[in-house]
Amino acid sequence: MIMTSDAQELVAIIHPQGHMTLDWEASDEEYSEASQEFQQKLYRNDQDGQDWLLLLGFSDKKLHLSGSLSYLRDIASTFTHQLTQIADLENQREHVTVPLPEHALQRWLSTVPLCVGSEYISATFLKHIWEQLQMRFQQVLTQYDGTVTELIHSYQPDMHIAGRVFFHLVEHSKGDAPFAFLATYASHASGESAARHVPLKHALQEYAQHNDQLLELLSTVYRASAKSTLLPDLIETGEIFHPLGWQPEKAFRFLKEIPLYEASGIICRIPDWWTPKSTEFGVNISLGDKQPAMVGMNAIMQCSVQLEIGGVPITAEEVRALLNETEGLALIKNKWVAVDHAKLQASLEAYEKARSLIKDGMSVREALALHTNIDNSDTEQTIHHGLSFGDWLEDVACKLRDPELITDTPPTDQFHATLRPYQQAGLNWLAFLDALGFGACLADDMGLGKTLQLLAFLSILQKRSVQSLLIVPASLIANWQREIEKFYPSLDYYIAHPGYGHTGLPDKFELVITTYGMVQRDEEIQQHQWEYIILDEAQAIKNPGTRQTQAVKKLHAKNRIILTGTPVENRLGDVWSLFDFVNPGLLGNQREFKAFAKTLKDQPDRHGTLRQVIQPFILRRLKTDKSIIDDLPDKIEMKVFSGLSKQQTVLYHDLLKQLEDILENSEGIQRRGLILSSLTKFKQLCNHPDQYVGSGKFSAEHSGKFQRLTEIAQNIRDKREKMLIFTQFKEMTAPLDSLLAEVFGHKGLILHGSVAVKQRKKLVEQFQDTKDYIPYMVLSLKAGGVGLNLTSANHVVHFDRWWNPAIENQATDRAFRIGQKKNVVVHKFITEGTIEEKIDLMIEEKMKMANDIIKAGDESWITEMWTEDLKNMFRLSL
Repeated sequence: MIMTSDAQELVAIIHPQGHMTLDWEASDEEYSEASQEFQQKLYRNDQDGQDWLLLLGFSDKKLHLSGSLSYLRDIASTFTHQLTQIADLENQREHVTVPLPEHALQRWLSTVPLCVGSEYISATFLKHIWEQLQMRFQQVLTQYDGTVTELIHSYQPDMHIAGRVFFHLVEHSKGDAPFAFLATYASHASGESAARHVPLKHALQEYAQHNDQLLELLSTVYRASAKSTLLPDLIETGEIFHPLGWQPEKAFRFLKEIPLYEASGIICRIPDWWTPKSTEFGVNISLGDKQPAMVGMNAIMQCSVQLEIGGVPITAEEVRALLNETEGLALIKNKWVAVDHAKLQASLEAYEKARSLIKDGMSVREALALHTNIDNSDTEQTIHHGLSFGDWLEDVACKLRDPELITDTPPTDQFHATLRPYQQAGLNWLAFLDALGFGACLADDMGLGKTLQLLAFLSILQKRSVQSLLIVPASLIANWQREIEKFYPSLDYYIAHPGYGHTGLPDKFELVITTYGMVQRDEEIQQHQWEYIILDEAQAIKNPGTRQTQAVKKLHAKNRIILTGTPVENRLGDVWSLFDFVNPGLLGNQREFKAFAKTLKDQPDRHGTLRQVIQPFILRRLKTDKSIIDDLPDKIEMKVFSGLSKQQTVLYHDLLKQLEDILENSEGIQRRGLILSSLTKFKQLCNHPDQYVGSGKFSAEHSGKFQRLTEIAQNIRDKREKMLIFTQFKEMTAPLDSLLAEVFGHKGLILHGSVAVKQRKKLVEQFQDTKDYIPYMVLSLKAGGVGLNLTSANHVVHFDRWWNPAIENQATDRAFRIGQKKNVVVHKFITEGTIEEKIDLMIEEKMKMANDIIKAGDESWITEMWTEDLKNMFRLSL
């Protein structure tokens, strides 16, 4: 895809396997022409298989990019900066090793932006990026005939590699001057391989007869002096060649100019305390030393406020005293900090404002909003608002970050399932947030049992005799109904949907299950006071402007839970809407959050602050995380129930009447043939009515399976995973391909019996290639069921059932086989109340008939059943 308007931006997609690709996404950001051209260049490099990361590292930092690319540019530009600071780089060339600064690694881990695949960013991932950058630079340099300087200038003309001159600044305890400055250079003595660092004054003697060599040595100094306010005087007076004692004011001028020196090729050695944080002025609010009298986001907690400079506590009186001094460095409590009058004044004002805010205490919501600085996003001087937790709140925060620390809350005896350890931890977490009055987002990976954990939580709520509302997509009602009957049959639930005979809410119930569409139409649901409102597939409310989202947010509830299998933090725009429902007011109103989001362009570190605020309320475990889930099977099988659309229901009844006529008026071979023919028609109808009638339109709204497949595919798309879809009907491969291409925004592949054998090999290679994201492959069961290696997929969908477990398992094993490094999730589609469900139950219950099914290679066994049994099997039971 090529960007054609300002309404799109280039983003980096991080895939589960750890590799990255670039793609275009819709955006309301405005990009300059230079920025658009650079994005196009990056995209072309990615498409051509070239290394775009290195290009990103040498790019102009003033170019506006998406959040994901800005984050990666920070990593890549740190690499290029570290590279240019290596002395003797020209001699080391491709043998150079660029060290990864530990402080940078920790900063990147704490400032991960909200983007697609951000959940896969770890220390290992970041180290791999660094290794990629180093390997690519070495490869390019090996093939380059010119100097290292010439190569770097081909990327960035204004970037210079380190020369031989070093500037040193150290704290000095002797004499009147608290700092000492010394310029040195690397000198290679005769017969020595390693360079020695000697004072710069020795260069005057070493190159007394070689003025051109002296000028070359000092070229970096002269280059820096062209923009420096400090160096010209040092050069003119000759002080640059001698040790100097400096007062704080001069040392401060030097420290501020370090980026200029380093960009010019001078290597600087300075005190460890000089970091961006040493110039950071802030107000730290300590919250929650004792447990409040009430719970929830509005709970009022005792607070205290403290001024800080560079992390060092300071009193308001000391700040006022500093305002009377000149700007520079000040020694406060044995630590040097930078004094900036404008920031000091703004900090003092913020401190006084905070004191007035906390005079009567502060709610949890107010404190967290202040922590994100949402209400201060438009001020000229942005002040860091720290939020430290007192003893009680720190204990709460630790438990929210690590559910393993929470005391077990077992489900009641009416709950009929044994929870895995991580599921029990999830239940504990939900119960803990319930006790605190906080909303929760359970975002476990698909297949880890979010439904099971929620039902276990509802069994705990039963003790309080509360009434809760569960809102689901219509296609999921059947799934919830079966999970309840299987694991929590004593739950008093009611389905508020016309398809289930809904005419009004009953007087007594524990749980009402309804759909997002019903919430918009049913006044009784809208007016009821619920204990909990629970959203399944909560991404349905990610767009705050839709009627559906607005209707859900108008509902009345004491607390809220959302369930989603997709990463909540994939897109910054979705986060506000979801958390505006979970914990209203946590991220301010929509206008305030948009203003805050704009500041992330210039202050990317605030991504980390935003994560700190929302993450206590998100629980997400991945199937691949063996540190949490060590007993999870490598293959997870899930039954996916879907309902019939109105059109399917009418056609099903008509087809059932035809079958009854066949059973009454035929016998022998004719009867068996007609039954098998009818069976095929029922399968086609359950897939899509247009497959049965042959109209060729295949609208998703007319098929329950198409709707459910769309929802599953959206989850897979948001995680950039891959899927295989098996069908026994060749004519279904094209409609399924059209549906999935629209969902993913990418074309997939089709493989059926008409595809030549040589072409099949190419399709497999294309699908397995990690460079291009091919999200799905649609396969006919017989053509794709054997002999193929498709391990890049970790989802397998059996769209229609063969009813021979051995054949289905063969197909599943295209993904679940040697070489598969991920857990495989198998989705077996079943249409509720139809023959598909009846036969699936027979297989599950291991009746004699099931043994015949397993042994048989076709469905001929059905034709031998008694007429009444056949009628019951095909009859629609809803």
